[in-house]
Amino acid sequence: MKRPNFLFIMTDTQATNMVGCYSGKPLNTNHIDKLAAEGIRFNSAFTCSPVCTPARAGLFTGIYANQSGPWTNNVAPGRNISTMGRYFKDAGYRTCYIGKWHLDGHDYFGTGVCPPEWDAEFWYDGANYLAELSEEQISLWRNGLNCLEDLERHHIDDTFTWAHRISNRAVDYLARSERADEPFLLVVSYDEPHHPFTCPAEYLQKYQDFYYDLGDKGRDDLRDKPQHHRLWAQAMPSPVGEDALYHHPMYFACNDFVDDQIGRVVNALTLEQRENTWIIYTSDHGEMMGAHRLISKGAAMYDDITRIPLIMRPPLGQPAEVETPVSHIDLLPTLMALAGIHQPDILPGENILQARADRGVMVEFNRYEIEHDSFGGFIPVRCWVTDRWKLVLNLFTSDELYDRWHDPDELTNLIDDERVASVRNQLHDSLLDYMDVIRDPFRTYQWSMRPWRTDAAPRWMGAFRPRPEDGYSPVVRDYDTGLPTRGVKVEDKTQKF
Repeated sequence: MKRPNFLFIMTDTQATNMVGCYSGKPLNTNHIDKLAAEGIRFNSAFTCSPVCTPARAGLFTGIYANQSGPWTNNVAPGRNISTMGRYFKDAGYRTCYIGKWHLDGHDYFGTGVCPPEWDAEFWYDGANYLAELSEEQISLWRNGLNCLEDLERHHIDDTFTWAHRISNRAVDYLARSERADEPFLLVVSYDEPHHPFTCPAEYLQKYQDFYYDLGDKGRDDLRDKPQHHRLWAQAMPSPVGEDALYHHPMYFACNDFVDDQIGRVVNALTLEQRENTWIIYTSDHGEMMGAHRLISKGAAMYDDITRIPLIMRPPLGQPAEVETPVSHIDLLPTLMALAGIHQPDILPGENILQARADRGVMVEFNRYEIEHDSFGGFIPVRCWVTDRWKLVLNLFTSDELYDRWHDPDELTNLIDDERVASVRNQLHDSLLDYMDVIRDPFRTYQWSMRPWRTDAAPRWMGAFRPRPEDGYSPVVRDYDTGLPTRGVKVEDKTQKF
């Protein structure tokens, strides 16, 4: 049986609120919407972490950033951590990654050096793009194109953009792959609609008078929310007033532009390729856009930055919608299952095409970036999302509980509401159990000792457990004996999540 190809497309800073088929807003995401009409749309998909590098760690290593290493931006995965590219290359796939990586621990742009598991000929991270620009063009890209007049004065067209050049390479790769025998895994990773919002002027013209209505969450006074949310709102004031209208033409223009670039790549698939290629589309996280008085992303678990679009279009199309909570941590295991690749024990996710309806998923946050403190420094957060509920533990401040069915805007914090205490405590236990199962290194007894949990008992350290098998690393040896360790068998709780 012929193994399937995979075209994996991702954007940056594009939550469900920025995609037409999810939000119902006139955002001109027509190509993405078409994928949804032909494929499986996951309506409760969540990032591993609402910040770039930790989110990408979950996507491309299949391991939460708290364990793989990049628990904040600009920290690389451990050298003993394997990526999607390695698993697929060693299984006989041609593996190619084109575009933004932000997972090598260097800086936002990368080093320009292709990791060995990907095709070096097509590697095109930010450093590669910068190498094609003059210093004047670099300055223009990063700081000189801030309005319609700037774009028109400098005659910016699509050929100037990183996105267009990424698409060119992807189209070229697909043309070559038509003549190859081996299956391919092609990842196309766009920076857009992330800052600095560069696109041709005609896109920006559409959104000069466009205002995004945030509704009630644009007027959240944060009265019963954690203190660090209020501090964040004070330090980075929202541009949204009481009318709850968000105005940012360049963001919306780039959102429109990247959709057309996605369309270029999808449309480059030949008929033969389409009949044997899974198309996966997602984004790393979202942007608060002034909802809950916050801008950017960081130590919060609101849907605005954690609920991401996820669409999987099967080779022959299969329109469906899935409400079950799923996570970026599940994507690598899902693709491996479709490709017939063994899933090693170290990957905690599961095949979301066969996911149980009653499962929960975890979202984490630890720190925004290692170099600066402008987003509040170390603020450890763990979130547990089920079909109906979202529990948020803010280790250093107060906690949150939202009813996803009756309060989709996440305005009413039910954490101290005794009417839902039983549900809240069950969610709490499930999250603590899951943190134990995945060996979250940030777990400490304080996660269990919350002021609203009157029956709480401190969870202390358990038995030693060796690192789970990944199919590559040497056996873990016991510190005391030097012999291969078996550790202590811990109850397998993964089936309950």
